[in-house]
Order: sequence, then structure tokens, then C-alpha cells
Amino acid sequence: VQLVESGGGLVQAGGSLRLSCAASGGTFSRYTMGWFRQAPGKDREFVASIIWSGRSTSYADSVKGRFTISRDNAKNTVALQMNSLKPEDTGVYYCSADYRLWGQGTQVTVSS
Repeated sequence: VQLVESGGGLVQAGGSLRLSCAASGGTFSRYTMGWFRQAPGKDREFVASIIWSGRSTSYADSVKGRFTISRDNAKNTVALQMNSLKPEDTGVYYCSADYRLWGQGTQVTVSS
């Protein structure tokens, strides 16, 4: 499956962004989809995930209550709604399928 992220950009602290990931070439509805991020000089870290049915989600403690992951199996997309953004949310955000297939990433920069 090929994954393409979009929606990144520059936003002020307290603002919102919505990331989207479009999948093609595979059976999207079978995959657990996730979002990870990597800040400069740091390892890639887990942000959120959603199982194939959408009925169960998981979040990193640092984003709970601010980020929401969702998916549309009919459109082969997964989204990450990010609210109340903080400068520490800055990084490249990656979409993943089953924690082993990756998109190219989209940059999110939060200014203070």
C-alpha cells in the first residue's frame, strides 16, 4: 500500500491543523492505521492509532484530549485532527499502516 500525507504547515500555538493520509494499492480496511512524528534530533514517536473498524483508538499521553484520529474506509483515508497545538508538537508527521508501511511525511511547525 502507498501512503501519502497532506495538511501540514505552520501554525501558531493554540491553533489547529488537520492531517490527512490517502492510501492506495492495498486493502486499506484491513490495516491498523497510525500517526507518528519525528522532531529534529529525536527518534520517531507514536502519536495515535486506529484499528481497522475504527472502534478503538490509542493516543500518546502527550496528545490525549487534543488530537483525534479517524478513518474512512470507503475513501481509504485516515485523518488526524490536531487542536490546541503546542511548539513541542513540531515535527514531521508520518502515516503508517500496521506500523510497518510508511508515507513520506508532512511537516508541522508550531510557533510560540
